[in-house]
Amino acid sequence: MPKLIGIATHAFSKGPITQHQSIDVNLESGLANDYQGQKKPHAQVSILSEKMWLKACEEVNTHLDWIERRANLLVDDMDFSSALIGQQIQVGSILLEVTAETDPCARMDELQLGLKKALTPDWRGGVRCKVLRAGTIQLKDKVHLLKRV
Repeated sequence: MPKLIGIATHAFSKGPITQHQSIDVNLESGLANDYQGQKKPHAQVSILSEKMWLKACEEVNTHLDWIERRANLLVDDMDFSSALIGQQIQVGSILLEVTAETDPCARMDELQLGLKKALTPDWRGGVRCKVLRAGTIQLKDKVHLLKRV
């Protein structure tokens, strides 16, 4: 079962990344004090899979810390695809709904030439979600992909 292995926020666009052991997540803006959730109500939280991040980095012969992707949550082992749109993901006590793919931006090629392209297949860049149930999450929380009804 996948688990939460990273939590990160940034207070403003291109601002420094702050990593957390735990964080409050609310319905209005996603992760507490995070710029992303305040800006995009239907994309309040971004999730990155460590497995897919490492695969993309390996493809371009680099090793970069996951926070360089500027995602909010890092899960150890999860695959993403268009089939997840509308699907719910429970992280600890919070509930998220997948709303979109997190498209890799030009900044990825500034970090390592070719990284943007390496993040493009199989939704390796992660997913964006809106918050359906607020709460507090912490590292090592279990991550459940809920079955569709």
